[in-house]
Amino acid sequence: MTARLALLALAVAAAWPARADDTSLWALYDTTLRHAKYIDLTHPFAPVQPVWPGFANATVRPAEAGRTIPGYVEKGEVFTYEKHGFVATAYDLPTDQYGTQLDPPAHWNPRGATISDLPATYTLRPLAVIDITPQVARDEGYHLQVADIAAWEAKHGRIPEGAVVMVRSDWSKRWGETERFRQKPFPGVSLAALQFLHRERRILFHGHEPLDTDTTPNLEGEAWLMHNNFAQAEGVANLDKVPEAGALIAIGFAKPLGGTGGYARYVAIAPPGWREGVSVTQVPGAPLPEQAAPLRRGPDGVMRPAP
Repeated sequence: MTARLALLALAVAAAWPARADDTSLWALYDTTLRHAKYIDLTHPFAPVQPVWPGFANATVRPAEAGRTIPGYVEKGEVFTYEKHGFVATAYDLPTDQYGTQLDPPAHWNPRGATISDLPATYTLRPLAVIDITPQVARDEGYHLQVADIAAWEAKHGRIPEGAVVMVRSDWSKRWGETERFRQKPFPGVSLAALQFLHRERRILFHGHEPLDTDTTPNLEGEAWLMHNNFAQAEGVANLDKVPEAGALIAIGFAKPLGGTGGYARYVAIAPPGWREGVSVTQVPGAPLPEQAAPLRRGPDGVMRPAP
């Protein structure tokens, strides 16, 4: 057994590159990604926000002890900074279709991949942003067409295979209009455009700012996506701050086992010279800045700085 292990070790050593930096991405990070501009494309989820009419809003409250720890906390007691040294929050989320999200096929497809089935390769992809704001200014119900994709490619070149395509409508600027945001008309993506992007350009997924893909009676675009085993992003924000081409997108999402939706965080990574966003050199993230005042829980359950 020892001889076999020795031979295996020699084989691995022979196959491994002679220098560590032959396979290291640290140089790429240090020369490029550290200086790139990072732009958050995500709405924070809150007790009051737009949600599909068939779902309720979330409830936020202080977390309570689920069991007694003698001498420290009693079952049902709320954790506090003063007594326990920390606080925690309980989120009652009536749906996984809440806020900025990532829809896996299982949302509609009984044989589709769930959120916990999505591969780790979703993490980082090329980002293409197609701007339809001029069309939406004329018609709030405008849907992305294949012609819009052709116009983007005439300007920027072919959409990379495996990319994420975000459709900019600036509808996210109306996020504070809770009722109007979810009502028709709103911008969408046509079935023909979705089929072109997936069949002809072989993208990973597309994203849009409203909470639905389209305004057809049967949501034909979303139905086609889910039943053909494609994911999509919804409720995306800040696409006006991102370059149309040349950026990357970092994709993060909660991973509930068998989940039919995902609370997502999307971050665009733009070239260092881009006018929006912040770099790691500007905002290193450790240590994080303190609040302007101590955190207090408001009537809605949300922790905010309060003098």
